[in-house]
Formats: sequence, C-alpha cells, structure tokens
Amino acid sequence: MLTTPDFTEVTPTAELRTATHGNRAKCLQRLMRLGLPVPRTVALGFDTVRAIAAGRLPDMQSLIGVFGPGALVSVRSSSQMADWGGPGTILNIGMSDAKAAELAQTHGQDAADALYVSFIRSYAVDVLRLDADGYEGTMTPRLAKAAFETETDDPFPQDPAEQLAEVLKSMARAWEGTTARLLRQAQGAPVDAGLGLVVQEMALGIGQGLSGSGVVQFAAPDTGEAQVTGRWLPQAQGRAALSESDAQFIVQDPRGRALEDVAPEIVTDLRAAGRLTRERLREEMQLEFTLMNGQLAILDAVKSPRSGRAEVAIAVALAEDGIITRDEAMMRIPPFTLNQLLHRQVAPGAVRDVLTRGIAGAPGAATGKIVFSASVAQAMAAQGEACILVRRETSPEDIRGMHAAQAILTERGGMTSHAAVIARGLGLPCVTGAIRLQLDARKKTLTVPGRRIFHEGDVITLDGSTGDILVGPVPLVEPALGGAFATLMDWADAARDIGIRANADTPEDAAMAQRFGVDGIGLCRTEHMFFDPARLTVMREMIFAENPADRAAALDRLLPMQRADFIELFQMMQGQPVTIRLFDPPLHEFLPGDRDGIRALAEALDLPVSRVQARIESLQEFNPMLGMRGVRLGVTVPEIYEMQARAIFEATIKASTKGAPVVPEIMIPLVSARREVELVKARVDAIAAEVKSKTGQEFTYRLGVMVETPRACLRAGDIADHSAFLSFGTNDLTQMTYGLSRDDAGRFMSDYVQQGVFPEDPFQQLDIDGVGELMLLGAARGRAARPDLVLSICGEHAGHPGTIAFSRKAGFDYVSCSPFRVPVAKLAAAQLSIQDK
Repeated sequence: MLTTPDFTEVTPTAELRTATHGNRAKCLQRLMRLGLPVPRTVALGFDTVRAIAAGRLPDMQSLIGVFGPGALVSVRSSSQMADWGGPGTILNIGMSDAKAAELAQTHGQDAADALYVSFIRSYAVDVLRLDADGYEGTMTPRLAKAAFETETDDPFPQDPAEQLAEVLKSMARAWEGTTARLLRQAQGAPVDAGLGLVVQEMALGIGQGLSGSGVVQFAAPDTGEAQVTGRWLPQAQGRAALSESDAQFIVQDPRGRALEDVAPEIVTDLRAAGRLTRERLREEMQLEFTLMNGQLAILDAVKSPRSGRAEVAIAVALAEDGIITRDEAMMRIPPFTLNQLLHRQVAPGAVRDVLTRGIAGAPGAATGKIVFSASVAQAMAAQGEACILVRRETSPEDIRGMHAAQAILTERGGMTSHAAVIARGLGLPCVTGAIRLQLDARKKTLTVPGRRIFHEGDVITLDGSTGDILVGPVPLVEPALGGAFATLMDWADAARDIGIRANADTPEDAAMAQRFGVDGIGLCRTEHMFFDPARLTVMREMIFAENPADRAAALDRLLPMQRADFIELFQMMQGQPVTIRLFDPPLHEFLPGDRDGIRALAEALDLPVSRVQARIESLQEFNPMLGMRGVRLGVTVPEIYEMQARAIFEATIKASTKGAPVVPEIMIPLVSARREVELVKARVDAIAAEVKSKTGQEFTYRLGVMVETPRACLRAGDIADHSAFLSFGTNDLTQMTYGLSRDDAGRFMSDYVQQGVFPEDPFQQLDIDGVGELMLLGAARGRAARPDLVLSICGEHAGHPGTIAFSRKAGFDYVSCSPFRVPVAKLAAAQLSIQDK
C-alpha cells in the first residue's frame, strides 16, 4: 500500500473516511473488504483536490507509478454525498501511439483505434473544453490527433502523467465552478463542500474472449421488488450498456439475448455480490462491472436508482430482513416521496410535450378532456368520461364539478387558492397560476401563445407534481397504498408523538382519512355542504329572506339535511374527535354572477330580476375575504349558527346510539375579539340546553376558536377563557400577516423568492419567523389563561414536515391537513420523534 500526503492507495486497511475522501472512495474500500474483485485504485482527498484547483499538483510520476508501466486508468469524482454530484468520469487515460500499437497486437486494430479515438475526443472536449464539432463523424486516430493539433497548436500528449494531470486539474476546477456549486447546494451541500477523486486501473472490457461492461441491480427500480435488472454490452466500456440500443439483458429474458445465456457462472457471481453488498453495505446497490476475457471486475457500486414506490419497498424490506432497524428505514425515506405512492404519476421516461407550466397546486397526474364549467364536468362524469376542469379560478360553487373531474387547472391562484386547497383534499392533481393560458370561457377555447388552440373536448394531461400541462394523453403509473406503504404507516404511527388529523368536508373525505388511519377530523368546512343543487336554492331563499322569521323558515328546511351530514360523518369516525367549523364564507359566494344564473334564480324565487340583481349587488363587498364572513355572520345573522348547532347536537345524540359516544368540537372561524366568542357561545349553549331538554338525552361538546387573525393571536389569553381549544388557520393567518392575497401572490412570488425577498413562498412553507412568532405568542398567552387548552394547526401548512417540527417544539397537540397529506405528516412526525430519542 502506498500512502503519501497527497494520495492514498485504496486497500481494506487504508486510512480513508467519507468526510475527507468522499463517498465513492469509501465505498470502493468497503467492496475490497468484502473480497470483491475491485481494480487497483488510488484516492485523492478533498485537500489534495483543492490544491490541484489552485495549481499545486501532487507528484504525478509517483501517482501514475502506482499502476505500473503501460497501465490505462480512469478518474471518477468522489463527493461526500452521492447526491451532491461531481464531474463526469474520464476513461482510458494513458492512451498513446505506443499503447495503441500494443493493444492492436493483443486486441486487434479496430479495437485499439476505437479506444484511442474515444480518449482523444473525451480529452479534447471534456477535459480541455475544446469544440466538439471537430470530433464528430467517422474518425481515425490520425484524424482525431490532427483535429486536436489544429485547435491547440500542440501535438496530442503522449505522456500518461501529463494526461492525468490535465484530467485532475479539469475536474478539480469544474467542482469550483458556479453552476456546479449551485447545483450541489440545491441538494443540501454546504458552501465549502469538498470533492475527492479516485484514479482506478482500467478493466478494458474489450478483448478477444468474453469481454464487455454492464450495470446490474437487484431490486426493480419502479417497484422495489427483488429482481435482477440491468444491461450488459459486449466489447464496451463504462456505462455504455445503459444507452446503446443493442445492449443485452443480464438474466435470461424472452425479449432478447442475455449475459446469462453465455456465462451463467458470471451472473451467479453477480447475484452473490448483490447479496453481499445488500447485507454488509445495508443498501440495495447498483454494481458497475466489466468482463475482460471472462474475468469479472467490480468497478463501482452506488445506491440503486429507484422510484418513490421502490424507495419505500426497499427500506421496509431491509428492515423486515433485519439488515436495518425500523427507525432507520423510516429515516431513509424523504416524507414527500410518499406523494408518488398516493397519486397517479406520469410514467418515468414518458415523452412530455409541455404546453405550459403553472404552480404545482396538488400532486399527481391525470389525463382527460378539457371542460370549462362544473356542470359539463358532472355531465361527462355521468357518462364515464374523464375530464379536466379548466377555470380562471374556482369558487365554492364549483365543488361538485371538482368532485367530478380528474384534475383541475386554473389561470389564477397559488398553493393556497381555493382550487389547490380543495384539490389536495380530494386527492386530485391541480395546477394553478398558469398565467400564460388564454382562457375564453364563452368560446370554450384554451390557448397558449405560439401553440395551437385547444377546444372543449380536446385531451390534455396535468402533472400536478411539477406544474406541467402536457399535450394529449401520457402514460401514467397507478398509486400503491398496500404492502410496504401500509407497513411503513404502521411503524410511523408507533413512533410519532403528535396527533395527525385530517381536514374532511364530506363522507368521501372522511373515508379517505380513515383509510390513512387518522386521529380524527381537525377541520370540517360546513359551507361545502350547501352547494348541492337541492340545498343551494333553499340557501338562496334564506339569503333573500326579508326578516328573521322567513330566514328561520328557510333554515328549518336545511336543518335535516345538515343533521344527516353530521350523523354520517360522526358514524364514520366511530367516536373519534370531529371538529366542525361553523359557516365561514361571505353570502355572495352562494349567489350567481352571470345574467343567466340571475334570471334562473329570479324564476326559482318568483321574484323580479331587478330585485334579485339589487339584492346581489347589496351583498357585494370591496374585499369580501376581510368582510362579512365567519363569526361576523354568526353575530349579525345568528340564525345560521343556531341551525348548525342544533344539527350538530341532534346528530350527536343519533350517532351515539350506535357506537362510541360522540363528543363534537365546534369551531368559530375568523375570531378577533373575546366578545365575539361570548356571543356565539351563549347561543350555542342555549341550543344545547334546548336539545337536551327536548330529547331527554345528555351529551358533551367542546367549543373552540379558529385563530386566523393577528389580533386573535395577540388576544389569545382573553379568547381562551371561553375556548376549549385554539386551532391556527395558517392560510388566512399568513394572508393577513403579510397583507398578501393568497389567490394572487402566485403572479410574483417566484420573483420574490428568486431575489431573496422571502426565503420560500409563505403560502407553501410556514413562515416561522413572522407568522410562527404570532402563533407562539397566541399559544403561550392562551395556555397561560387556560393550562388545559388544546392547540393545533389546521391550515394547509399543517402537512409540511417543517410545520410539524415547529408544532412539536411549540407543544401543540395535533396538526390537521388534507387527507392525502396525512401519510407525509405521519412519516415526518415519526422522523422527528426518532431524532429526539
């Protein structure tokens, strides 16, 4: 073994560490320790590579001398973490006129010429950054050297030490370049991340006997199931087998020739190497190998490429086989990886004709025909046709159409717009803020400048995971919620120490939440129950009522419908907590805005069109999201909340007769003052007493507040006097704290993030410094007034790992997110708990 201050020969006992020589160097040492046939290798540490970048080379004669006279070598990068990347591999360093003549004698002239031309091209283009055009087409060594000399005014170098020096300098300097630095920092690398290099003796892969190169792994990249996959290419080098059309399979396959057909003993050795690396390196590895006249060499081993589904399956299998612990298996899986299992995804490798891009509002992918209205979406769903609902922006009136569609596309909006929030709750792919779209709802056309016009009925594909809008149908991969995924969720439930509830507005939402194993419902938005056509007319009658008596009469007709909703919800949740938010949106959202809709409403209510128009205009507000909504309606139009409270309590009695007692949690939205809570609480308590007296049945309930305004955070101590719980609605709280419209911020937010105004979009990732500080103030003041106060988050941020970390540190009891975010939240919570052990 040769060790110098500048480089170390890799042996089983050499002093090598990932933190000083990189991941690849350490992995090659581990392969040697396992007795695998790794060619002679030398490792250059981070400090040596930094010195090379600064112009200080190691002793090149000593370095090249490790491999003996006439050896060909390769150089590979060795960053500390494999994901941090590094310069590409350079093969066949040491090729010269003399070496080419020698190889011609042993391997044939064609093979020697091919190796020499390949190296000259790589040295010129990849090392010296010369123009690639001069080396295109059919080449001989003479032509390639002539092109080199024409461009450099120097003959092609013949000294292996000189060649190697230039390669090392090129790779060291490439690591220091701006593009490389930004790319690795995007992967989480520190600014001063170092690069190691490994110099390895070539196993040529070209010979007169069985020779070639290949790549093999032992878990299917798409599913993670145990399966030998990969390719091998006779008379080839490096990873050429992965890109050449005439590459062969590894194991016998009816689709074509395979290495196992001609060398079953080699495949047996590869299988043994795969088992050994899995057990001892504790990971499914992809092996790069070479055959030289039937002699196997293992050149490299990296973590095998895999989809999110395979990531989960592999980690769970390793834990079930006792190779790693359950905790380690959970820690290996990035939480957002689970999105790939929960939704359809565009198939890997599928051709993507991108029409335009928007904001990735809800993950998953779907293909369907374009429709421009909720009614058409419902009609198409009734006929069994898949459709994608395209709107300028959605409103609660579109809910039924959103249920019917396969995906949702909007011209306006962002991550917390109505379309995105509802889509995530429904598990539908959604792209919002596609501002380059030109939508003409009257002509029913969709256009992107420079592309053809799309009409209603034309097929597109939406990729809500990337924000891409794709032309035509695209192959999709189905979700996978059983097997390893279910096992992982069981492990996460056992490990986490914070509650995970779901936001669920319908029985379908609740069923999905139950499927993911939640601790209850943390937010049920009751307004979505009123958009059913049978209820919408009655709701509009209530809005048009001239006096409290008429208003109460209309609400009496809604009462049994609302009660039935709650009975079904309570029974489905089987005694688990259900937090019901009282009516929140402004009343104008339930009224039509177009001429045809106004005329139809006038006919339904038997009123003049002018009167209907006047009433609609009287309800319009300059800024309805800051106007007559939430608790303000409950105070000024108390009959609405009284009807809802009665429906909740009557449903509680009914649902409790067939299962565990129901303890409903009633949440008041948009509170800013203590007196608001007092007024609503007095009426709710009065309704509860009336229902108990009328039915002779006892029940309990809890009343709390949805904290969505900065003032509610600051006055949480006062508000907590009358509240059993405070649930922070971070969507509106972020909007009000920043003074930003969450529906419009998407137009400029990317510019703000790119220019460093905000580190992240505050509607996608909770602003810990600003919004978070208000929440901490609210939590502290609330619990100071009431130590048993239950605290939670029910905004769309709640499913983000960063928000869960914040919630645990703040002592919150649970988070509540969209059903399809529950698995991500569970895994994130489990990982945080494991880290704190």
